[in-house]
Amino acid sequence: MDYDSLRHFADSWGLLGMVILFLGLVGWTFRKGAARHHDQAANMIFKDNEDE
Repeated sequence: MDYDSLRHFADSWGLLGMVILFLGLVGWTFRKGAARHHDQAANMIFKDNEDE
């Protein structure tokens, strides 16, 4: 494969693949059951202070 064919593939299917991956990761972050996990992660640094 030469440079032009790789460039054409990256411009079309590679870009489409990266957009689908990006939308999937954003959708995974905002899914319905993720709020509890995000709250736990946000408050994890304060866990040691609750014992005092």
